[in-house]
Amino acid sequence: MTARVDRLSQDLLVIYYRLEGDLDQLQLPPQRRSAHADGLWKHTCFEAFLKPQGAGRYFEFNFSPSSEWAIYAFDDYRTGMRAIEPTQTPKIICRRRERELDADVDIHLSALDLPALSQLTLALSAVLQDHSGALSYWALAHAPSKPDFHHAAGFAATLPHPIGSE
Repeated sequence: MTARVDRLSQDLLVIYYRLEGDLDQLQLPPQRRSAHADGLWKHTCFEAFLKPQGAGRYFEFNFSPSSEWAIYAFDDYRTGMRAIEPTQTPKIICRRRERELDADVDIHLSALDLPALSQLTLALSAVLQDHSGALSYWALAHAPSKPDFHHAAGFAATLPHPIGSE
């Protein structure tokens, strides 16, 4: 599992996920119309968490290989959760090859009401479900005990400002 992030402008963030291995062992959802869907984290999905540095509030993004998505805002650690319906929805492009699944996701940050030029911290993760229904949890960094993508320890990357914005 690898991921790369590009911040192409103050508004546009692109995340590239790549999963390599025996994909036939995973439950991968069928392709659907791109739309908001709750509960994506209960099955195979890619995730990102974004927060202004030093803030308690943060945002959770779920991206299914089906092209369904969800965005949630939190006031603080696992509190005040509410769904966000952005005017510009995430764009998800998935490609499957024999042993590789790629997902490219465009996110428009304007829906998040972020302070201008704020330094952003990022947590990247994925939930993988096998055919027995068992889930495994993958992340750039994990909390000290059980997997918890909301935990502060997961916010291990800092997004640079877009080129030309400083």
